[in-house]
Amino acid sequence: VRFSSPHVDMADFREVFAKAKHIAIITGAGVSAESGVPTFRGAGGFWRKWQAQELASPGAFARNPSRVWEFYHYRREVMLSKHPNPAHIAIAECEKRLSKQGRSVVVITQNIDELHRKAGTKHLLEIHGSLFKTRCTNCGNVAANYKSPICPALAGKGAPDPETEDAAIPVEDLPQCEEDGCNGLLRPHVVWFGETLDPDILTAVEKELEICDLCLVVGTSSVVYPAAMFAPQVSARGVPVAEFNVEATPATDRFRFHFPGPCGTTLPPALARHETEIIS
Repeated sequence: VRFSSPHVDMADFREVFAKAKHIAIITGAGVSAESGVPTFRGAGGFWRKWQAQELASPGAFARNPSRVWEFYHYRREVMLSKHPNPAHIAIAECEKRLSKQGRSVVVITQNIDELHRKAGTKHLLEIHGSLFKTRCTNCGNVAANYKSPICPALAGKGAPDPETEDAAIPVEDLPQCEEDGCNGLLRPHVVWFGETLDPDILTAVEKELEICDLCLVVGTSSVVYPAAMFAPQVSARGVPVAEFNVEATPATDRFRFHFPGPCGTTLPPALARHETEIIS
């Protein structure tokens, strides 16, 4: 179905929202950008001389694990000063309120910054991993890690200024696995360019998309695969999809609703309690 001009009819959306039992919310970089999180995409999206795709790849890590860890250390440290914005909070509060009514909300995010978690979202599928998880390149163990700095050698490193010299930290001083006797080199537990998504997480996402009766696409350009396929797939089975994004995207004309503007402004009124909701 193609809508010639997607509706910006909030009253219409609120009717659909009031009846929805299983809401899937797909979020992307736009939600985090409003919390001041650098996205390293597009113009000005550089760390030193590089854009994310030159650092966030298996090849880059194999060639220069120290530089890649500097980049991720910088991003982890930046996140310590960032807070969820009204969009994150509206989503978390909606989930909490609706769960008391026997209704479910799931957040499927491309973001790795954990701001949804910080805001209180419980049912969260992080399809691209997290800045605050590590994976061992030797034994494969995945662990949460909120240390600052993540290892002593990275203290004070990671400055984004293009003039900064590489720290050139020896591999044995980079983050190491703490499983018994492993000591393997750790890597960030994030999905890098050229890597596939975790099949277990994808299966969980598919299940949620099959049962959802309303889907929101928030702050994502709908061009990164496979996430770009999620909402059109839902829309194709006749389920209403509402896009909340600063600008129109290639998928906009496939969706029933489109609310332009910053999601921190558009989302809270959309997800606020509807007068027909029974609050026990």
